[in-house]
Amino acid sequence: MNITKNFTLAELTRTSTGITNTPNRQETTALIKLCGKVLQPARDLYGAAIYVNSGFRSFAVNRAVGGARNSQHMRGEAADITVHSKEKNKILFELIRDNLSFDQLINEGDYSWVHVSYRSEEENRKQVLNL
Repeated sequence: MNITKNFTLAELTRTSTGITNTPNRQETTALIKLCGKVLQPARDLYGAAIYVNSGFRSFAVNRAVGGARNSQHMRGEAADITVHSKEKNKILFELIRDNLSFDQLINEGDYSWVHVSYRSEEENRKQVLNL
């Protein structure tokens, strides 16, 4: 199922754990908003493919991968994304930070990947972190 022009539900729910990872209706709605408000606009601004390392995570998947207990991934509100180089990830990070609405934007591991979230039911904080 295509969520937007360049993002599918399959890529946002993919997991290598072998654990069932199917979002419910509310979580799917949050993924649709994340794609529509952040991921697709970021892709359009960047002008090239953006790859999702981790999108939605069921409770079991989140636990298996060592995710935070309150992870926005479990609500369909977050994705870890990359364009496959630290230099390009930094550009992507800055494009999102400077141009889009988001809840959290995290530079993970010196731009090894970018974590971005969008709250569908609450006000977005525009919180920028470097971890």
